[in-house]
Amino acid sequence: MRDFLPADKARRERVLAVIRDRYCAHGFDEIETPVMEDYARLHAGIGGDNEKLAFNVLKRGLDAAALRSAADEEAIDTRALADLGLRYDLTVPLARFYATHRAELPSVFRSIQMAPVWRAERPQKGRYRQFVQCDIDIIGDAGPRAEAELLVASLDTLDALGLSGGTIRINDRRVLDWMLGHFGFSEAERPGVLITIDKLDKIGSEGVAAELRDRGATAEAVDAFAAFLRRAQTLEFRPYGEAQIRKALPDGAPDDVVEGLVAIGAAVGATRAAADAVSGVPLVFDPFLVRGMGYYTGTIFELAHPSVDYSLGGGGRYDGMIGRFLGQDVPAVGFSFGFERLVDLLEASPGDGAAALVLVHERDVPIGELVVLKSTLIAEGARVRLEQRTKNLKALLERAAADGYTSFATVAAGQSRGDLEVKPLS
Repeated sequence: MRDFLPADKARRERVLAVIRDRYCAHGFDEIETPVMEDYARLHAGIGGDNEKLAFNVLKRGLDAAALRSAADEEAIDTRALADLGLRYDLTVPLARFYATHRAELPSVFRSIQMAPVWRAERPQKGRYRQFVQCDIDIIGDAGPRAEAELLVASLDTLDALGLSGGTIRINDRRVLDWMLGHFGFSEAERPGVLITIDKLDKIGSEGVAAELRDRGATAEAVDAFAAFLRRAQTLEFRPYGEAQIRKALPDGAPDDVVEGLVAIGAAVGATRAAADAVSGVPLVFDPFLVRGMGYYTGTIFELAHPSVDYSLGGGGRYDGMIGRFLGQDVPAVGFSFGFERLVDLLEASPGDGAAALVLVHERDVPIGELVVLKSTLIAEGARVRLEQRTKNLKALLERAAADGYTSFATVAAGQSRGDLEVKPLS
């Protein structure tokens, strides 16, 4: 969990403002949910490994007897100690929010959430215990239009941030499950097999095959899958379309799933072409994309950018989650930016500190004159800071520049707005 100095905070807010502006332009509405949710909801078996990283909140008013009782169990009963927890993502709270407020929301609800979440991670570069997620979700639309809207809005946002050239890897959990069944993996084996496939980028095809054998997976299925992996690594999965999707899969892939993936690509490609944003479809079908969250039921995607070797966001369809809270299934799909990674990539632009002025005044300038002069400049649209002159003026100005100010003026007693000589800080 980190502190942010003023310049860092301002930079983060500017990035959030761009994301919010573009998502709002695409018809999404922002909501806010509490930072805590019920313990049972956060540990309902739908958050994958993130459930193990949740910060739980101790029940209020527990006495010594209750604490001893929980500790006397062979394994400490955390449910007896905690009834709330800090949210580890924004999807579980959204599902609860929708189930609570469905009657007040449109039949197809497009939401924005931009807020901190908490996970008990082992801190390292790019992984924090408190970090911001930027989510958009569409609830109530079961067709590929929802995925197309999410992906177009996210690519548009990436362009607005100055990171054009991004691509989105896409797959479908139903294809993955069908493929594993095709090769002979039993239903009981498949969750573990998916965990291993998710390591493909790190350990390679031979490493995947070796780990599957170590797991004790069906030998014939491992051999068939290993041969398929070797063949797939020689294929080119572009341009995106039905031919490439079918080429990347074993024969007999489910037609309805393939057709849905093709429809998403056609819609995204047409939209991007109409906006003259990019040539071709910025999608890549990846039959081995897994994404670890246990609640995904259909399409899944990850955002890649040529400047880095890690993803900048991702998401997928989770049609079964809201039904756990509402009592009936509602289709839902979402996308989340990796905000911390985005901010690390984006350098402060020259215009970030435009009209940001430091007024360096002498000790004897009357307070009334300073406040009037400052207010006049603010009314003109400037950001203004008052600083009393110090012996080391250079250090004062360097500090102001580090805080995002771009110009300064010295002020003596009796000076008015027209008397100021504004100079750049750089």
